[in-house]
Amino acid sequence: MCKRLGPHFIHVAEDIASETFLLASETWPYKGVPENPVAWLYVVAKNKLHNYLTRNKLYNDKIKPKLQSPRAAFESPDIDLSESNIYDSQLQMLFAICHPAIPAEAQIALALRILCGFGIEEIASAFLSNKATINKRLLRAKEKLRLENIPIEMPPDEAIPQRLGNVLTTLYLLFNEGYYSESHDAVLRNDLCLEAMRLTQMLTVHPATAHPQVFALLAMMCFHASRFEARKNDRGELVLYEDQDETLWNRELIAQGAYFLHEASRGEHASRYHLEAGIAYWHTIKTDSPEKWQQILQLYNRLLMLEYSPIAALNRTYALSKVKGIEAAISEAENLLLSDNPYYFSLLGTLYAESNPKTAIEHFEKAVSLAKTSADRNLIALKISRLKAQQNR
Repeated sequence: MCKRLGPHFIHVAEDIASETFLLASETWPYKGVPENPVAWLYVVAKNKLHNYLTRNKLYNDKIKPKLQSPRAAFESPDIDLSESNIYDSQLQMLFAICHPAIPAEAQIALALRILCGFGIEEIASAFLSNKATINKRLLRAKEKLRLENIPIEMPPDEAIPQRLGNVLTTLYLLFNEGYYSESHDAVLRNDLCLEAMRLTQMLTVHPATAHPQVFALLAMMCFHASRFEARKNDRGELVLYEDQDETLWNRELIAQGAYFLHEASRGEHASRYHLEAGIAYWHTIKTDSPEKWQQILQLYNRLLMLEYSPIAALNRTYALSKVKGIEAAISEAENLLLSDNPYYFSLLGTLYAESNPKTAIEHFEKAVSLAKTSADRNLIALKISRLKAQQNR
């Protein structure tokens, strides 16, 4: 619909898409799912678009006279529902949104909103921002699409590398929100992770986008997704890595991840996705060997030099404790001074657990007070109860 209407009416396309899915949710439970659900959705959306265009005075008075074929937007008799056309249209929209005329953060926010179905709160969480800021960012991005009249199509091959970085960031954030959702208070949202993997896989088969960092990102996703079944228990609670049942890990996904990581090695430069894929790979090996943690520590060192993030710094500190000992890790962790981050206090609690249980409990209690999800609070509370039980023995 965005392609038919153009960027001037992107808000109309959003509204019609929402109305179409709403109608499906209201009618399908009672009348049954149509024989071809995809065709049903497209036809309903097309009819709604037709009704909008015919009754909209602004369109008739101001837009239609400027179009060479004003009725072409809704009069084409055929709808191409082939898998390749649907894939192509999604990639076209993704790359159109990630146009260099739009600020990078606004590109990603708009892609998460339009293509990935993120709510404002979810986008704010992904950017560590607030809803008011995200709303303003989305409005400015849509206005830029309109002012620049950016076509909904794949850019020329020479322009793809300039946009690919933000496309990959969008898919990375989509996967992360599914892997650990703070906005929905959920341990795991498989639907978002699978969507991110599907879109990334599309990039690996498109000749113009099959770059090493794309394969690396997909490898990382496969390695993480391989442990989904073991990551929560029968009650839907988060299971710590060291407590996970290795027999539940998906060996097929691990093998796919290894294949994609091999494909990613064909490039000359290691991206953050290469390094994160390497870290994720080592976590598919259930051993506490020195070699494993040495490799993970080195990968985190390179990742922080390439692109610093507080979470990566915290995770590196845990790897450091496995290589150089608890005291060295505590010293580095305390230097991070992330006083508003629950994971910071949770890490300190873990590091102090053996040498100073009282201090560990204090850090865990601080982490509970800052935690944003019930899953985190329950997990930290379990650690506190274990420590207290040890003290009472």
